Amino acid sequence: MTPLDPRAHPIGVVGAGAMGAGIALVAADAGHRVHLFDVRTDAVAEARRSIGRTLEGRLTKGRMTTEERDAVLERIVPGERLSDLAPAALVIEAVAEDAAIKRGLFAELTGLVGPEAILATNTSSLSVTALAAGLAGPERVCGMHFFNPAPVMPLVEVVSGLATAPDVAAKVAATARRWGKTPVACRSTPGFIVNRVARPFYGEAMCLAQEGAASVATLDALYRECGGFRMGPFELTDLIGQDINAAVTRSVFTATFFDPRYRPSLIQQDLVDAGWLGRKSGRGFYDYGGHAERPPAATAAAGPAPRHLAAEPGPALPDGLLARAAAAGLSLDGGRPGTLMQVDGVTLALTDGRTATQRARDLDIPALVLFDLAFDWRSASRIAIAAATGAGTNAVATAAGFFQALGFAVSVLDDVPGLAVMRTLAMLANEAAEALHQGVASAADIDRAMVLGVAYPAGPLAWAETVGLLPIVTVLDHLAQAYGDPRYRTSPLLRRLVAANGHIHQPV
Repeated sequence: MTPLDPRAHPIGVVGAGAMGAGIALVAADAGHRVHLFDVRTDAVAEARRSIGRTLEGRLTKGRMTTEERDAVLERIVPGERLSDLAPAALVIEAVAEDAAIKRGLFAELTGLVGPEAILATNTSSLSVTALAAGLAGPERVCGMHFFNPAPVMPLVEVVSGLATAPDVAAKVAATARRWGKTPVACRSTPGFIVNRVARPFYGEAMCLAQEGAASVATLDALYRECGGFRMGPFELTDLIGQDINAAVTRSVFTATFFDPRYRPSLIQQDLVDAGWLGRKSGRGFYDYGGHAERPPAATAAAGPAPRHLAAEPGPALPDGLLARAAAAGLSLDGGRPGTLMQVDGVTLALTDGRTATQRARDLDIPALVLFDLAFDWRSASRIAIAAATGAGTNAVATAAGFFQALGFAVSVLDDVPGLAVMRTLAMLANEAAEALHQGVASAADIDRAMVLGVAYPAGPLAWAETVGLLPIVTVLDHLAQAYGDPRYRTSPLLRRLVAANGHIHQPV
């Protein structure tokens, strides 16, 4: 599909807030004349000043010339009235996240722009189908969801409503690609790709905090230093705004007819009720006051150096962990695929979704300590462990000493099912698989969206295949048994793939 031509196709942007200004800059950077309109005329003037400051920063860094700066700014034309957008071949709305306001705007635009003009919504959660319903020409309405800040973030979700014409979505995607963005295609379902698939990242962490598994600082550290995520879920929601993150969760929860997978968090709602909204209010999960210090992650004291590592029959140990042990000069006697590890009489095992206590009972191994999944065993700097009831403090110290000898900081969690990273990955993969199963998007676009939209260390489907789909399903089943909650029901697609020994193929 041919993208819109900057020389022939002006762009309209309605809404001159941070997102609208960013979108206007993206289009102007690509060479389009951009008509920027807001009902508040001062908002358009401030948006142009903000864009000017951004361009000045580029100029200072040597990324553009004075002539290029002036040309970009000149292409962004303030609109005094909505009818000034009449020449636009594509109008992108970035107004308040209110369905009635957006529908009213589109209804007015249909009488102003040409019959071939595309009407795009930057909504992050509202139904594109519903926004187009009742309009003359609903087939030309499409979602074009940029991520903030629009000039920097590479991802654009191109969202097709029930009536959206395929060639309209294709043209929007081609145009986004020409603008230097990476478009992903999806159907208009609650949360689209990113806001849907990301819910477990926040939800599982908040469940763990609510259960008292560890402090939020400890959990954040585990997600970063063990899971490979750029930010932990608590510091990230403080950055986003607890009110905004909670509103997205409620929106998806309501739109899916209260599916427990998207159940909002009571501890997050407490923050919202208190006005502790994160960085913007000075307090959220963390205190951002002038003299406040970030609490440290809980880290185990030094344990004894390991003397003897042995293998015993059981689930396979991660190859990366064995390689790291070998690099530290620790060899596993009898080590081979399909083994548990015994360190000085204490059995260590990768979590499979059961509590350590339940698994110790099932295996009749009293001195059992479970450890969490690491995204990259070579570079991970922290690991979580949890001991079975009755294993004793010596078992915890022995396990901590082993991981410390490999260069890990060790955080001891309460004996919760699935620990932190493994549990969260299982739920992310399950949500991604369900979106694939329901035809929301392709496997490649789902993974691509999560990497580019929220900077995950890998797409959840690709990551799950690396771990193994059977272990992922096993973790989900054990979580469902432990909690008796349909939140942890396994996607039929995952079950089918495991039964057929199949794979999800999607290079990212």
